[in-house]
This record gives sequence, C-alpha cells and structure tokens, in this order.
Amino acid sequence: MSVSASLRQAFAPYGCLRASINLGNPILAGLDPANGKPCGVSVDIARALAERLGVELELVVWDAAGKSVEAVQLDQADFGFFAIDPKRGEQIAFTDAYVLIEGAYLVSEHSSLRSNEEVDRPGTRVTVGKGSAYDLYLSRELQQASIERAPTSPAVVEHFLTHGHEVAAGVRQQLEADALRFGGLRLLPGRFMVIRQAMGLLRNRGDEAQSFLAGFVEEMKASGFVADALNRHGIKGASVAPLQEAG
Repeated sequence: MSVSASLRQAFAPYGCLRASINLGNPILAGLDPANGKPCGVSVDIARALAERLGVELELVVWDAAGKSVEAVQLDQADFGFFAIDPKRGEQIAFTDAYVLIEGAYLVSEHSSLRSNEEVDRPGTRVTVGKGSAYDLYLSRELQQASIERAPTSPAVVEHFLTHGHEVAAGVRQQLEADALRFGGLRLLPGRFMVIRQAMGLLRNRGDEAQSFLAGFVEEMKASGFVADALNRHGIKGASVAPLQEAG
C-alpha cells in the first residue's frame, strides 16, 4: 500500500496524525498501570497506521465514545475507532469492522427479568453510557422501556445502582467485571447486539483516504495483527471480525 503526498495530507493535514482514543471501552483501550499512558488494541493499530503513513502519532484521549466521535467531527482528531452506526455514518466514513464485541444486559440478582426479550416493557429503565453505541442502538430499538444515560460507559453500573434502575446495558466484559466488583448482580444470558467496531474518518477527507483506511483494516485482520493485539492485551469477549468479501 503506497503512500502518496496527497494521501498523507488527507490523513494528517496538520503534520501529525491525531488518533481519537476512547478509554470508555476496556476491550479497545485503557491506561497502562505501569506508566499511566494509553494502551490497548486501538492504540496498537493507531501506531501501525502512523508508521504506514510515515507520520508522527498523537493520541487524543477521551473517557466516552460520544466524546471520541465528536472529536473527529469537530476536527480535533483525524480518525478514530468507533462502533458502526448509521447516525454516526452521516458524517464519518467507516471501514468494515475489525473487532466484534458483545452487548449484554445486567440486572439485580433479585430481578424478575430472565431473558433479553423481557427487557423492552413498560416501567423498565435501561441505563446506558451517553452517546455510546448501545445508547444509539437501544434508542432506536426499544419501544416500551425507557433509556437512562450515565455520563460514560464505565460509569453505567454505578449509575444504574445509585438510581435504582432495572437494567444496565454495555460491553459484556465491563459488565462482568462490575458484577464481581459490586456483587448482587447477574448478566442476562446471551447478547442483545453485536457491536461492529471499525475505524473511521470524516467523509470530507476524500475517497483516497477512505479507500486506504478500508484496505489497511483488512490487512490488519488478514495478517493476524488484530488477533495478536487482542491476545497481547489479554482481551476476552471480543473476536476478530471476518474479512470483507470481495466485490
């Protein structure tokens, strides 16, 4: 994949490639306890992209998905790692997915809810991270239950407990960890959605940049880079997305 001057300009018009990193999704990024610096699957991929383009990398770090998306939309970052969603797609051009993540529901161990299908009923309040993929998806899909928004995805379970809501929704891995931390909670079996996590940049960066990024993601999957990154960071609850079918 050769890099032209115009392509480099499209990705890094300010000379440095700015990656929007969301620390609110523990499957993709977090802070290294040894040095406090961002690390994780998305950080590794961002570094690989910067190396491929031959430019310096700057990590622009956020605590929530909505803020990470907004950073790209407001030209505070050049690209990011986002769950594919039609609302976000109005401004952002997505690659195909590189990772698949399960979305799950968490309830009190005393809850009468036993299945995902029982959640959407009158009187059920579902806590989600504001602006997260779960917020966008459930806001469209739930017909009878109501949505309650925590400031960030990592704060969902605490918000759910503090306000006495019936259901918390989010990344399975995060919910499992919080269930152990708080106690008295259980996950509903199965999943209510699969998040297709992709890379994206503003559509106005041009067709050449969009095509390059799409090809880069397919190469990262095919080469084993994404799988190696998931293993290296000890990530459970996520899998490498299938390669995009030709044509």
